[in-house]
Amino acid sequence: MSENISCIKTFLLDFQQRFCHTMANIDGKETFLQDSWQRESTSVLQGNGISCVLENGAVFEKAGANFSCVSGKTLPPSATAHRPELAGGAFSALGVSIVMHPLNPYAPTSHANVRYFETITPDGKQHGWFGGGFDLTPYYGFDEDCIEWHQHAKVACDSFAPNAHAKFKQWADEYFYLKHRQEERGIGGIFYDDLSEPTFEKCFSFMQAVAENYLLAYEKLVTRRKSHAYGERERNFQLMRRGRYVEFNLLYDRGTLFGLQSGGRTESILMSLPSPVAWTYDWKPEPGSPEAKLTEYFLQPKDWI
Repeated sequence: MSENISCIKTFLLDFQQRFCHTMANIDGKETFLQDSWQRESTSVLQGNGISCVLENGAVFEKAGANFSCVSGKTLPPSATAHRPELAGGAFSALGVSIVMHPLNPYAPTSHANVRYFETITPDGKQHGWFGGGFDLTPYYGFDEDCIEWHQHAKVACDSFAPNAHAKFKQWADEYFYLKHRQEERGIGGIFYDDLSEPTFEKCFSFMQAVAENYLLAYEKLVTRRKSHAYGERERNFQLMRRGRYVEFNLLYDRGTLFGLQSGGRTESILMSLPSPVAWTYDWKPEPGSPEAKLTEYFLQPKDWI
């Protein structure tokens, strides 16, 4: 294990535990089941991880925060699609991936991922880069929530570079997009990948800022909305919209594709999928309804701050 990976691993394990402790306190009913796993070195992919999952809580219907640290002989196609010069290289990868699905339809789903890759190409050259970000998927939106969410994203980005927020926000708007539905998954946030400049230390500091601002932002939002009154109509709409989340994760999400293509641990990879979820054939919202406002107003890319 390289020195870089060792210090990142220390931070990620600490962040995972702090995040789970904070969210379990908000839930007040259930705690996170911690499932430690190890893949033997005789396989193509080797490594270890800790999957933390909370289900059927008072606030969270499904929540997960996964840490993994793995290595392999060859990078899978999802990791080299944008960097073909790395094809065929051995790799190490570690990160924390989080998905939170609250029970209350007025409390938004959220996602965050922070990760680091190292690879040695067949010609012996070593490369290392960071990726990650966070995004918010409301079912019933609130302007103040959207503004605060993006303010935290900007705080994280401003610690890295003056133009980082504009760049990484646009990247999120483009990435978290369901092409087959022609709609955004949520209100976005930030997304970045292949980040290695100006220095390892600067990029690692940014990873930490992203993780900490995600925790602060989501703690505020879910606490604010967790007790909002709702009925069957809102619940049915939430379940239908969760279907869009599943579609994105299985069709487009880089982390999901990387995990499946590299022979990763399926239970941990698919932890992000909500339960329950519903698909309603050719469903359309009533004009002028709060359900229509979600796609017509909140899911339109805009400068919230």
